[in-house]
Amino acid sequence: MEGASGSCPFAVPAGTRAAEQHPAGPRQAGSTEPSDEEPPGEGLDHHEVMGDGDQGVLEPEGPFSASPENASPVASTNSSTLPELIRSEREEETSRNAVLSENVTSSTGTGSVIEGTQTVMWSRAEFHETTQSEKLCLEVLPSKAAQQDYHMPDVIAVRVQMDSDSFHDVAVKIERPTFRKPFLGGFKNRVTGVEFHNAGSQTVPKKRPEKGTTLFCRETQTVFERNRYQQTTNPTSTQMTKRGLYVSNMSDKLITPGKYLTAEEYHKRRLEAVIVLQKYFRRWHARNVVQNLKEKKRLRLAWEAQEELQRKKEKEDKLRMEQERKLNPKTKEDFELLYHALELWRQEETERINRTLTGAERKAALCGLLEQETELIASIGRHKLNADQDNQQKAVLRFLDKCAQPKRWKACDGKITEMDTQYTLRARELLEIYRSVSMNDIPKDERRDVLLLLRGTVKVPPDPLKLYKNIHFCRSCENYLPASEFPIPANSRTIGRCHLCCKLDNEARRRESFLKYRLILESLRKSEADYQDDATIVFLVQQQHLQYMIENIWGCQSALSACNDLYDLVMVRWDKQQEWSPWNTILLTKDEADAHLKLDNLQEAYEAPFIHGIKHKHIRAKKYFAQIPVMTSLFHRSDKQANAS
Repeated sequence: MEGASGSCPFAVPAGTRAAEQHPAGPRQAGSTEPSDEEPPGEGLDHHEVMGDGDQGVLEPEGPFSASPENASPVASTNSSTLPELIRSEREEETSRNAVLSENVTSSTGTGSVIEGTQTVMWSRAEFHETTQSEKLCLEVLPSKAAQQDYHMPDVIAVRVQMDSDSFHDVAVKIERPTFRKPFLGGFKNRVTGVEFHNAGSQTVPKKRPEKGTTLFCRETQTVFERNRYQQTTNPTSTQMTKRGLYVSNMSDKLITPGKYLTAEEYHKRRLEAVIVLQKYFRRWHARNVVQNLKEKKRLRLAWEAQEELQRKKEKEDKLRMEQERKLNPKTKEDFELLYHALELWRQEETERINRTLTGAERKAALCGLLEQETELIASIGRHKLNADQDNQQKAVLRFLDKCAQPKRWKACDGKITEMDTQYTLRARELLEIYRSVSMNDIPKDERRDVLLLLRGTVKVPPDPLKLYKNIHFCRSCENYLPASEFPIPANSRTIGRCHLCCKLDNEARRRESFLKYRLILESLRKSEADYQDDATIVFLVQQQHLQYMIENIWGCQSALSACNDLYDLVMVRWDKQQEWSPWNTILLTKDEADAHLKLDNLQEAYEAPFIHGIKHKHIRAKKYFAQIPVMTSLFHRSDKQANAS
């Protein structure tokens, strides 16, 4: 170690710890001269005994202060040699002992000094032993110059005790410091002036890992510009003929001045050039505009032709579908179309007979027409019975299967969750019983068990009056039916005929087809649901109400093009910012409706007479729906929306 101090620290034996101070025999309390029997620690700081039976540890009591000198792992002193340091420390200790002897109390003849509650004693044998140890330390310690000449080898051998009687030699490699250790602070004894520096770690600092990329400092990435003036030296000279000097003019070039151009002529010339450039540019621009217009026209005509073909194809598909439904009717709408076609045929034949025949021939032709109509009605009835049997079986199975399906909903993560309730389990049980009862080729014992299970499953409630809730009497067929079997318009006050009676009356008298109105109502409800603004009026309007509006208010034709094909007509909002209602609607074709919904300002898009006619139709619709109590409460809400917009 560099900078080692001249003092030699050592441990006090366990047997001599009881007394650390020499006996104060013949020496007086106020004496300042050193005695022959000084304690072994004289010249150094005063030490305390830290325990009775433990190994002695000496701790300096003198105050210490931080030192700003260079860091060193060992203590350093200002003295040049170790004996001088020991001599100065003994003199300081003698002076301190003289001062302390005035404040202590003498005890028995053994010369023990009591300080507080602890007794420190020194014997002569112990004093000589400590003195010998100190002398040995002085002989062993090398001088400062010798320490500076010593160099630590690269590898040293260390003997490690593995067991009580076994040792192991280990080769330790010494790592040389590659940098100067920083100063870490330290302490200084105010009395002796000894400095103690904090030692730094001897481990090699950790290197930063290589990132694999080349890094550059800012200086290498910055461009420094410098301005330097340069003047090219090109000396020239001219020489002319004069007296006494002749210069040949054979290689000279004669330059004659041209026509002088005034400023007015110059600007006129530039203006003419600019006009020529503008002519060519405008020609090029006009040609491009014409080409773009031709291309747009071509695309527009192609799109219109494609749309026309699409409409024709859709119309042909609808006609072919209607013809197929008339030839093979299966649903209620199919038979409505069939009866409607029969009524149209009867009206055409009646008109032809009345126009061409008179008298007895006319009556005979009408009787023949009636017989043909009767046969056609009977044929339609037979088809209807066969279709009802098939449809009844499919409808029951479809209904039970739908009821037996578990409840499903989609979670926020996109997964489908299914849950069975008591009602779905009950429906699943009824579905199995229905399938078992519908089977014909089963043994009698199994069928008896199935019937017993069916009887136990559908028991009649103990209170028969529960069956009469929501039961109404039909005055046409004189049957008691549930409320779901009656068409109840919103403006009706009493219960009329049931669905079956209304259907029979339509087949026997008017023979109307309501499929087109049903499709218009479904399309309207779907479009209103897409707005997601909590529209309610559209779901209160029934099919007969929509039919009255289309036939009596809008005349079964488009408000713009007067198209009367109900399959191509739809109802949309007149003002798309407000909820749909009979007094905020317009009947248009599908293409016209798409264009109408793209308008932002209706006052600028349509003329005043057209807007006045639409408002008049809205007033008629509001007057008709004012008879419905439910609609009356919705008038005020629509008025508030109109005022807010």
